[in-house]
Amino acid sequence: AEALGCTVFAGGVGNTELQLQAMAELRPHAYVGTPSFLKILLDKAAEQGQPLSVRKALVSGEAFPAALRDWCVERGVTGFQCYATADLGLIAYETSARQGLVVDEGVIVEIVRPGTGDPVPEGEVGEVVVTTLNPDYPLIRFGTGDLSAVLPGSCPTGRTNLRIKGWMGRADQSAKVRGMFVHAGQVAEVLRRFPQARRGRLVVEGEMAQDRMTLRVETDGAVPEGLADQLAVALREVTKLRGEVAFVAAGALPNDGKVIEDLRKFD
Repeated sequence: AEALGCTVFAGGVGNTELQLQAMAELRPHAYVGTPSFLKILLDKAAEQGQPLSVRKALVSGEAFPAALRDWCVERGVTGFQCYATADLGLIAYETSARQGLVVDEGVIVEIVRPGTGDPVPEGEVGEVVVTTLNPDYPLIRFGTGDLSAVLPGSCPTGRTNLRIKGWMGRADQSAKVRGMFVHAGQVAEVLRRFPQARRGRLVVEGEMAQDRMTLRVETDGAVPEGLADQLAVALREVTKLRGEVAFVAAGALPNDGKVIEDLRKFD
């Protein structure tokens, strides 16, 4: 904002009434912060009958669903989101096309399979890994722990850089099964041993003290004889836990970036 010549007034969450008073006196045109606190400010201002001068918003730090975006527009504030982290700074930003986020030209973004670091095909959900060659704080293949996917083509606004779908959840998956933690990297290690296995997902089910693990594996065509037993042995070697193996057709597993799916219900 300062680079654009704007005057910046530092705020922060909390003390909503005090911040509204400051906004009434300073009359800012734009808001930068989390979308949830923007909603709190707009709600409180409406409750107090206080008109706000803010007409634009750049939000980050949380998901910015379309319903909240439209809610803000109805109250006179047009909001756009960006994706950033404290370590990397800006990674990607939304444009007026509202079609995903355009990757900043100062970073290199890869989408990889959680637990492996291997790049996934375009459109498949995986972990966002970022490289920045900032001479003051370089980071090589920094795993953000966030899930996203690459969008095909370029932005209708004319921006030509890579686009991602935006934040789609967390990639740091693990589950505690029969008293032992199972991690996404362990599932990846099992699958890495078998070239016939394309993708896999470990599904954990069962009631209290009766956990069941099933490794669902995508394969092309006929399944080689004995592959299920070999996978089951490898699963036990790596996780120290017994599990079943089930084969599914290529593309049958959901494209959501999950490597471990915990279906147990804990009341």
